[in-house]
Amino acid sequence: MNYIILNNGVKMPKLGFGTINQFGNQIIENVNFALNNGYQLIDTANRYGNEVEVGKGIKKSGIKREDIFLETKLGPTLYENNQAIDDTLKRLDVDYIDLMLLHHPVNNYIYAYKMLEKAYKEGKIKAIGLSNFSIEKIQEILDQCEIVPAVMQVECHPYYPAEAVKSFCDEHGIALQSWFPLGHGNTDMLNDPVFIQLAQKYNKTAVQIILRWHTQMGFGLVPGSTSNSHIKDNAHIFDFELTSEDMDLIASVNKHQPFYHVTKESLEKLATTKCNFEE
Repeated sequence: MNYIILNNGVKMPKLGFGTINQFGNQIIENVNFALNNGYQLIDTANRYGNEVEVGKGIKKSGIKREDIFLETKLGPTLYENNQAIDDTLKRLDVDYIDLMLLHHPVNNYIYAYKMLEKAYKEGKIKAIGLSNFSIEKIQEILDQCEIVPAVMQVECHPYYPAEAVKSFCDEHGIALQSWFPLGHGNTDMLNDPVFIQLAQKYNKTAVQIILRWHTQMGFGLVPGSTSNSHIKDNAHIFDFELTSEDMDLIASVNKHQPFYHVTKESLEKLATTKCNFEE
């Protein structure tokens, strides 16, 4: 496993297991399997509606809590709920969270970030950060809050390496982590001749080539899967290294466009859609 040392000294595994759209016994078993097959970081969110099951999967794994990096995100409808972080700890059944992010730049995110800062100072959270924030809104946090975010989670992949956000975050010592490392399974990208060629060269899959690219770019990444074989394969990316020529070749496929497009309607939905445990 490779690691990123965050700006507060916390050691974050580069590779994590994403849990979006997984529920019930499925996610309990997948978290357990991931932690026993090469993963140390588990990524979830209030809005995913599976934090209770993620916590159960962690317990079932038998792995010591201190050997697991647990990451979750505060839901936008909870941004002024002073109990939201304590409630998250209860759902996950843990004493602390390794990394907590604000999920989206809507509602009163300045107040919410200050809630994260308070919990950080109290030791309930080991690192804090943001997800899906534009450069302008990250700057708002820097201007109005006390603690520089440790992590920015963003859509990132070879078709959209988020150059502008990466440059800004590099300047401010903020680590980037990709929530969309495989372009949401975009078949065009997975079947791109560049990745097929490199997969043959290294006797790996195109998916493994793309995931390895993330690590060499300095990104963290949280691919998800419901397949045990895919979960296991996704972790086998640290036994080879792409050359500088390979990295240049991958840079040539950059389309400078994300797959996920933010709209006024999508932001309104994110601002108002409650988590399944809210009344």
